Amino acid sequence: MHEENLLFPISTTELARRWKLIRAEMKQQKIDLLVMQNSSEHLGGYVKWFTDLPATNGYPKTVLFPRDEAMTLIEQGPFGGIHTIEPGDHAYRGVAKRLLNPSYCSAHFTRHYNSDQAIAEIEAKGYRRIGLVATAAMYFDFCDHLQRALAGKVEFIDTTEFVDNCKAIKSPEEIDRVRRTAAMQDEIMARLATEIRPGMHDFEITALAQYIGHTLGSEQGTFNGASAPLGQPSFIHLHRHEQARKLAVGDHISLLIENNGFGGFYTEIARTFVFGTAPAELVEGFEVAKEAQQHTLKYLRPGANSRDIFAEHDAFMRSRGLPPERRLYAHGQGYDMVERPLIRDDETMVVEENMNIVVHPGYATKFMFAVVCDNFLVGKAAPERLHKTEQKIYQL
Repeated sequence: MHEENLLFPISTTELARRWKLIRAEMKQQKIDLLVMQNSSEHLGGYVKWFTDLPATNGYPKTVLFPRDEAMTLIEQGPFGGIHTIEPGDHAYRGVAKRLLNPSYCSAHFTRHYNSDQAIAEIEAKGYRRIGLVATAAMYFDFCDHLQRALAGKVEFIDTTEFVDNCKAIKSPEEIDRVRRTAAMQDEIMARLATEIRPGMHDFEITALAQYIGHTLGSEQGTFNGASAPLGQPSFIHLHRHEQARKLAVGDHISLLIENNGFGGFYTEIARTFVFGTAPAELVEGFEVAKEAQQHTLKYLRPGANSRDIFAEHDAFMRSRGLPPERRLYAHGQGYDMVERPLIRDDETMVVEENMNIVVHPGYATKFMFAVVCDNFLVGKAAPERLHKTEQKIYQL
């Protein structure tokens, strides 16, 4: 494939940096091969991070990453398909060959097609110590059949943790891509503020946001939110199926834009738009959400424990007479819409410099839902807010 066909590919230099980082750890742990599988572009960051290729459509994309050789890629295609990758191929960098099969999770009898190809490759190469990366992201039958078929022949270990730590800390090139994604979302918000109007359905507004994003280079994402009359909550967790309502004067809509941008990196932003005058309770709630975000930022420093930051956030919410947090209110992002570290009490990863963290505190009452959402780059001192959209309720 020619380079001109690819939408904002990451550089080969950056890919080589990642491979070198991982292979150094594989050598230290005497690991012969890593195995990973993704099937979604929203939470498909492992395959993307190693190959710069997205997993899409629910189709499994499996990567075999050897310590001393080029990768093997197993993905959707015709029976018996084996493609040797020519040197200089712009799409399949670091890949030696592609093994193809027409498997689908909706056709259960195909459940072992991917694992059978992986098993044959592992046995042919004689790999003995194999690291599994993020088994929660694999289809069950793939992972189960792989381990059962090779039981007693190879040693499987969980290598997710060291891969997660490598993914979470962003390189200068990755930081540049993240910044450009945040800027894209700023432009989406700015255009929505001038183009949405009463009479539009919720789905028309989110479709407009998606269209603007796609014209600016986005590939995938979700566009959430649904309108409500003032005096009722407008929630950001509602998806396209729940966006049939038509807006009128006196309504409002909270929008969450979670699309990826340049090269597949995610950021996310949420703001509330009011067709009229925002009531005092909504304004007050938004100000509390902003204070909660600022409170978290005081603790978002290199070396901080996620559980400690989460405890401080809950303490702030209780001090305002508000319920403790039960959602995921802050987390890392990269090729995954949700990436570690998760800012909550079951996370073991500490915060490090050059992590891309989104912070979106909020709370609901019977009368309103208040939220603010922006991405921040962790620095040596205070985190840098990457979104430049003004933190306000937009009264249109």
